[in-house]
Amino acid sequence: MSQTEDMRVQLKLVLDAHPDAVWAALRSPAVLAEVARPFFSFEPLSPRGLPKTWTEGPHPMRARALFDLVPAGEQVIDIRFHEHGDVRIVEDAGGPVSGPLAVITGWRHRMAVSPAAAGRTLYRDRLDISAGLLTPLVWIGTWAFWQWRAFQLTRLAPGWRDAR
Repeated sequence: MSQTEDMRVQLKLVLDAHPDAVWAALRSPAVLAEVARPFFSFEPLSPRGLPKTWTEGPHPMRARALFDLVPAGEQVIDIRFHEHGDVRIVEDAGGPVSGPLAVITGWRHRMAVSPAAAGRTLYRDRLDISAGLLTPLVWIGTWAFWQWRAFQLTRLAPGWRDAR
């Protein structure tokens, strides 16, 4: 993947929840489902289903788009966790493997949580994607979806206070 094909979508938010609560939420497949709806839904391909909390490693999924009306193909959510001082990071190095979203040929998604003032959380979300000549079109759709994610995360975060 050449650097000229890569594009980046980023969020930087201060969430109204304690970093421990936000960290617990990011590790929850249920929160992924909640922030993605109604644009995307995910169904595990493993007969064991999804863990209550994400575990490191690959999680094959079937994706549907637009209120579950459009099959979007299969995707692997490949989770890794990192800590650097008081910054905790969830990294997804998976990506689409079939269906319409498979035009995306490069995918690296990182979400970072760190303390902010007054018990709040600095949340940073970065996706580097590439799709060859289609990268600019894919970026537009991804950017729009990331704005929805920002809205959903901001809306849901105050309810995560009890997750500590």
